[in-house]
Amino acid sequence: MGKEEKKVISEKGRRPEKGGSRSAIRVLEEGGSIILVFVWFKTTTATSLSHQASNYKCIDKERHALLHFKSYIHYDPYDPEEFLSTWTREEEEATGNCCEWYGVTCNNETGHVTALDLADGYLEGKISPSLLNLSYLNYLDLRGNYFSDTIPMFIGSMTQLRYLDLGWNAFTGTIPRELGNLTHLQVLSLKDLRECTIENLDWLFHLSQLEDLDMSSISLGKVDNWVNVILSLKKLSTLSLNGCRLSHVIHPYSYPSVSSPSSIVRLYLGNNSLNSSMYHWLYPLTSNKLVVLDLSGNKLDGIPKYFGNLCSLTSLYFYFNLMPIKLPDFLKSLSGCTSFTLQVLYASSSQFTGSLSNDIQKFSSLAYLSFSDNQLNGSISEKVWQLPALQRLDVSSNYLKGAISEYIGNSKILAIDLSNNPLEGIRSKAYMSNLSNNSDTVPKEFWNMWPSRLTYINLSSNNITGEFTDSLSNFDSESSTLDLSSNNFYGPIKNVSSALQKLDLSRNKFNGDISFLCQIVDGSLFFLDLSHNSFTGQIPDCLWHFKKLKLLSLGYNNLSGRLPASFKYLIDLEVLSLYKNSLYGEFPLSLKSCTKLTFLELGANNFVGYVPLWIGEKLSRLYALSPTSNNFFGIIPSQLCRLANLQILDMSLNNLYGSIPSCLDNLTSMVQN
Repeated sequence: MGKEEKKVISEKGRRPEKGGSRSAIRVLEEGGSIILVFVWFKTTTATSLSHQASNYKCIDKERHALLHFKSYIHYDPYDPEEFLSTWTREEEEATGNCCEWYGVTCNNETGHVTALDLADGYLEGKISPSLLNLSYLNYLDLRGNYFSDTIPMFIGSMTQLRYLDLGWNAFTGTIPRELGNLTHLQVLSLKDLRECTIENLDWLFHLSQLEDLDMSSISLGKVDNWVNVILSLKKLSTLSLNGCRLSHVIHPYSYPSVSSPSSIVRLYLGNNSLNSSMYHWLYPLTSNKLVVLDLSGNKLDGIPKYFGNLCSLTSLYFYFNLMPIKLPDFLKSLSGCTSFTLQVLYASSSQFTGSLSNDIQKFSSLAYLSFSDNQLNGSISEKVWQLPALQRLDVSSNYLKGAISEYIGNSKILAIDLSNNPLEGIRSKAYMSNLSNNSDTVPKEFWNMWPSRLTYINLSSNNITGEFTDSLSNFDSESSTLDLSSNNFYGPIKNVSSALQKLDLSRNKFNGDISFLCQIVDGSLFFLDLSHNSFTGQIPDCLWHFKKLKLLSLGYNNLSGRLPASFKYLIDLEVLSLYKNSLYGEFPLSLKSCTKLTFLELGANNFVGYVPLWIGEKLSRLYALSPTSNNFFGIIPSQLCRLANLQILDMSLNNLYGSIPSCLDNLTSMVQN
């Protein structure tokens, strides 16, 4: 059974949702927007159905079995709520009906317990053999706890089980062969049982109904012919063997006299230090049913030509591979029917060389393309922008150079990351003269070419020079990010999108006032960095829109005036840097409401007055406080000693007098650092 289409094995849910659908931590967050990199795994189980009042009562024998199970458990001392607090004896409370207990599901008609879901409960202890008295149990999920000792062999006698997840626990010892008795099992997860060992997989031969198998992070280094065992599971659709030391296996596969095509749809083999010799045993595990293939974290220097004939492949993960690979050869090996079906190609942080050439045009279904943090050079082919399905492109941190094609304006792309490349500007017949002789100056039309549907654009750390225009003010999609940092853009900023979540214009040559901030009214801005520019004027008093703002950096500008009263609305602010401006006035009282501040930099301004006592009372989370190089006077208040997390304190170059409070010696965070 695939994780994307997991069946409901139990009849009715009893457990409230704890966080919605589960994923395999395969999501990349950039600038507040979530970019899909891996497949999300939907879990439709007893946990995701609504909690309703029970019209039936559980069986006494099974209630006692559950209470005995509870007696084997003690709780995480850091968990403020007992996970099994609803599990009580009948004479104690009305919840003595175990069908209403947290994580328990019963059959609607008989009252028999059919599912037990205690995932992510921080439970410590051992598994009680009383579970054997739950003779109708077909669903058992104990993942994400701290169960210890060996996996009990008696679980192999719970023959009604169709779903078993023991992953992410503290089990030790050998995986019991008795699990092979669970002949009805459809889903088996032993993920991340790092202290467990497997010497052979012969017991898997008996699990003919198995559809989903996850043994990631368990060493299979001594298991010969494991490929043959997997191929015997004719219904298996998802196989996860990430981090299983497969490179240590001497004889992973023996060729049979008769073989049948693999049934695997999703195959995860990442972090196994495999080299290209693995392709001979990978071949029988692949077929035209394969949709997802993860070979990340290995030592592969290329891919075989048969990858181009995987006509159902939609997602290929090839990141963190440590051997040099020529990108043109890599794409050529995928140029068969795979080039028409591939939607996700994620190959960041590897050793790809060569250019992103016209060969990319064959991949007409590509929606996500990432070659970030490689060694690509040359220019970006204009064919990239003509890919009809492309939505997200990340080629940051390479050696790509030249100009950006004007065809980008006709694409459907939503997110672009071109940062940390020596790119220049726009390439077109009309504007080529502007880029001659390696000129990196862009015309105003540069801004008109970007698609209005963009939600993410990152051009940081390039060599782009040009004047900012109003064209990006329509950059108004949800979760919008605009990062132009570390370039040579100049001029005033008059208009920006009202829906920005992240705006980074730092380390450029922008000038003029910053009244444009008053246009960002959607209230979703969480990151604002305008530092290292030449902005002038006062900070506008319209910050009440920024209640979600976490970082505000305005340092190294020519701003003046007092801090506006609307600073008090920045209730989520964690980082504030105003260093090296011409701001003045007393220590801003409006910061008293910014109780989540951890970093406060006011240095190199013209602030005056006493250092207020309330800093030690209201800003208790501070780890860095620097009002250096101002005109503060008076004594250093002893209330600063209440800042238990303080690691950096710089009050130099002021007009302070008196002794340094001796209690500052007691701030252990400062001593340790």
